[in-house]
Amino acid sequence: MGFVKVVKNKAYYMRYQVKFRRRRQGKTDYQQRKGLVFQDKNKYNAKKYRLVARISNKYVTCQIVYSTITGDRVVEAAHSKELTAFGAKAGLSNYAACYATGLLCARRVLKKLKLDTHYTGNDDINGEYYEVEEVDDGPRPFRCYLDVGLARTSTGARVFGCLKGAVDGGLAIPHGENRFPGFDAGEKELDAEMHASYIFGAHVGEYMEYMEEEDKSQYDLLFSQYIKNGIGADDVKPMWEKTHAAIRANPDRAKGDGKKHNTVVKGRKKRLSRQQRQNKTVQKLASFEHKMAQSDE
Repeated sequence: MGFVKVVKNKAYYMRYQVKFRRRRQGKTDYQQRKGLVFQDKNKYNAKKYRLVARISNKYVTCQIVYSTITGDRVVEAAHSKELTAFGAKAGLSNYAACYATGLLCARRVLKKLKLDTHYTGNDDINGEYYEVEEVDDGPRPFRCYLDVGLARTSTGARVFGCLKGAVDGGLAIPHGENRFPGFDAGEKELDAEMHASYIFGAHVGEYMEYMEEEDKSQYDLLFSQYIKNGIGADDVKPMWEKTHAAIRANPDRAKGDGKKHNTVVKGRKKRLSRQQRQNKTVQKLASFEHKMAQSDE
């Protein structure tokens, strides 16, 4: 009978250190985060900004964030649901929506920092590589770094649509062209025409035409929001062009209607003040003493 060494003994458990909570939950890549957050000590407490791009099943979110000891702080943000106010009524999670959301976030943060007139970004959206150049007689461009979280960074991934939109919007983000749609790894060249077609949603329009001819019932199911808003295959590209123009004209958020929502939940007790809680305790004690006195009699 062989001897089995006990590895997880008392000494093992005494020295065991649990991982960070968000690592245990599988939400944060701390090796990636350390590289994005760590700032050189000779920067003298200068903030290190990052463009946080997150894509859900229905929407896209872009944020400009910097980190502090007490937590992250969001400077500005954009959500693809806001694109409906700029003309995009459907397809709010595809590559074109990612580009528009990144563009909206960039124009907002530059306007907030009063840099929008100095750095207008790339007006000629042709899918080619673009990089912001520093102006001679003005402030430096706003620099940040792409934070993709746990998303796969394969060639053509939608998170790079957020990057391209933010760069064309006027932000200085270090990047290359080898992850954009249309990049040929063999030739090491970017097909700018294909990349531009993704920016304007041409690939969605082509698929709409194909599905409408091949399977009408599936087409009605997949593109129900497009049909509901009267958007055909030929209307996709003009819709995104209109959205880009509206974002550049005024990236501000639409003002709310001022309505107060009813947050009262049926059956939920109203929160008591400190004085009311103390009075309630005094009443309970008085009631208890009264019952005890009656029982003694």
